Amino acid sequence: MNIWEQQARNRRNTVLLIVLFVAVLAALGYAADWYFGSGDVPVLTLIALLWAVGQAAVGYFFGDTIALALSKARPVTGATFAEQQLRNVTEEMAIAAGIPMPKLYIIPDPDPNAFATGRSPRHASIAVTEGLLRMLSRDELQAVVAHEIGHIRNYDIRLMTLVAILLGSVLLLADIIRRSLFWGMGRRDRRGEANLVLLLLWLLISILTPIAAYLIAMAVSRQREYYADATSAELTRNPEALIRALQKIAAAVQPTTAIPQSLAHMCIEDPQGRPINEKSGFWSELFATHPPLHKRIEALRRMAYLQA
Repeated sequence: MNIWEQQARNRRNTVLLIVLFVAVLAALGYAADWYFGSGDVPVLTLIALLWAVGQAAVGYFFGDTIALALSKARPVTGATFAEQQLRNVTEEMAIAAGIPMPKLYIIPDPDPNAFATGRSPRHASIAVTEGLLRMLSRDELQAVVAHEIGHIRNYDIRLMTLVAILLGSVLLLADIIRRSLFWGMGRRDRRGEANLVLLLLWLLISILTPIAAYLIAMAVSRQREYYADATSAELTRNPEALIRALQKIAAAVQPTTAIPQSLAHMCIEDPQGRPINEKSGFWSELFATHPPLHKRIEALRRMAYLQA
């Protein structure tokens, strides 16, 4: 798949994600109207629909701002040598990728990590931790920045940022549904067994919806990490630098506490360093935020002709 096919697919998936999110919330609102007997005007359906559209708009236009705020990121000023070096390598990689210079941010955390966010290459940001700046050499930092540039150029950032914001919305909605269900249980059952069936179905949806949203977020992340690694090798012509950077990031034992788990799928490596990301098999394929590091390194080594 070339870059244009990746961009087109990400644009389609973004539209589908928004449509699906709005449709699911509207359906849940309709079910709530039916269950609570809201009358001729579907009040809860309209509220759910407006809330879904609002959340999708917020995620699209302000998702990057929210993600950066959640990570306590601050803008790069270039006041230190490390920050100036970050600015230099980012400018080099942006020119190589043919995209505008993204905004740069520093996350106050000693653990090495990084992520990109935004809705397009013209509205993109890259955030790196203080630990990443201290730990990596210039070549290794350039390779990590090129990886994030890959996410920007391929329009991964739009889809991944939306997934993060909508995932949080789904979790909040599920909690509201469960609370409203328990409140509704105390009301008189006007529809007998049919109402009980709807109650059970609604409860099941409130439990399964956040799980399904989480699995979608994980699947979105895993495949795109391979593409971004390949883009880094393409832009730097130095896959070995990214190999060394990934090894250093993986060797860091403490978690990236400044980055919440809801943004894990956006990072170059899981901020919590969970062991499931290094395992293979059915369950790791479902719940891992990133492909196993050894598989990513193996692919990079083949690009560098270091193994058959």
